[in-house]
Amino acid sequence: MEIKRLQEEDFERAIKLSEYAFQYDVPPDQIEKRKEMLKKHHILGIWEREDLAAKLHILPLKVWIGSKEWEMGGIAGVATYPEYRRQGHVRELISEALREMKGKGQSISFLHPFDIGFYRRFGWEIISDYKKVTIEKGSLRMIKEAGGGSIKRLTKASHNHDIEAVYDQYAQRYSCMLVRPRDWWLDHVYHDLTAAVYYDEHEEPKGYVLYKLKNNLLNVHEYVAVDHIARIQLWNFICQHDSMVDKVEVTTSVYDPLPFFLGHPKQKVELSPYFMGRIVDAISFLNQYPFLETNQQVFLHVSDEAAPWNTGTYLIADGEVKFFGPKAGSQCTYPPQKGLRLTINSLSALLLGYRNMEEQSEMGEILGSESDIQAFSRKLPSFSSFFYDFF
Repeated sequence: MEIKRLQEEDFERAIKLSEYAFQYDVPPDQIEKRKEMLKKHHILGIWEREDLAAKLHILPLKVWIGSKEWEMGGIAGVATYPEYRRQGHVRELISEALREMKGKGQSISFLHPFDIGFYRRFGWEIISDYKKVTIEKGSLRMIKEAGGGSIKRLTKASHNHDIEAVYDQYAQRYSCMLVRPRDWWLDHVYHDLTAAVYYDEHEEPKGYVLYKLKNNLLNVHEYVAVDHIARIQLWNFICQHDSMVDKVEVTTSVYDPLPFFLGHPKQKVELSPYFMGRIVDAISFLNQYPFLETNQQVFLHVSDEAAPWNTGTYLIADGEVKFFGPKAGSQCTYPPQKGLRLTINSLSALLLGYRNMEEQSEMGEILGSESDIQAFSRKLPSFSSFFYDFF
């Protein structure tokens, strides 16, 4: 068994493994396009003699955290043929992927889990939920609101910068939103969706919905507004479909006020865990993180079994972070008396804005004195995490 990076001549094998594992077919006329896309991936494979037994893709992406773009390694396409399963192949691929991402300066990593518990064992934690609101036809009632403007519909073929500008402004309000270059929009966002962009009375783009209309269902995949007028105008656009649909489904952030602002807010609302994330290189991440200055310092005692270079003690002070690795051969009989004890999972959920200090402490995910908990809490910016994309 050996792990090596797949080359272009191996891409067809990778496609066949994905087809088998994820039970879909790539049309013959799309094979070359798929191979071209795979050139952007860093694909690790485990080979059993001449057979590709298992693989894992690392996508070089960026996300917004604190109005700054961060390098992120997206894990995708993890697959193993059934005859090679339960032999530790995925574990080996994940360990190698963590080392590769660290070497490439990707201090964080995201993935969409097939099993949340499985990836928690490797240090990933839930970092984003989504909200799906189902609205029956009878509740599609427009809201009267001052303000003019217009709606313009776009497709993949007519995509323009306006929708990108709206998304970028919206994305920087959250932690963890993907930075979308133009090719990501075209290759990974539109698919068969239509966009409706709202322009205010000054012809400035202020919001959009990405949706699909089929079988009397209006499925809104993205509902993005940078102010409340835009939010209402987009809702009114949705209501204009009342003669064409039986119901509407809207996927949005758990922090979005839909359906609170509707005339009939009592709608079916489902909350679901979505993406997972983890800090890959803690010292690099902490040194870039926008901690607030408080004239206090806190020790963090972090454990990370899957990426042992993160295990150790971190001193978080104003303007600096120091790392103290475990001493070779030493073993603590008693927990440290000063500072906070937590896993890389809990640290990731905390700093990415998915869980706050009070929640983590109450659940026993962060252990330490009340004074240290409060001191570290005061250093944390107020982030709310959300992730709209899929890979």
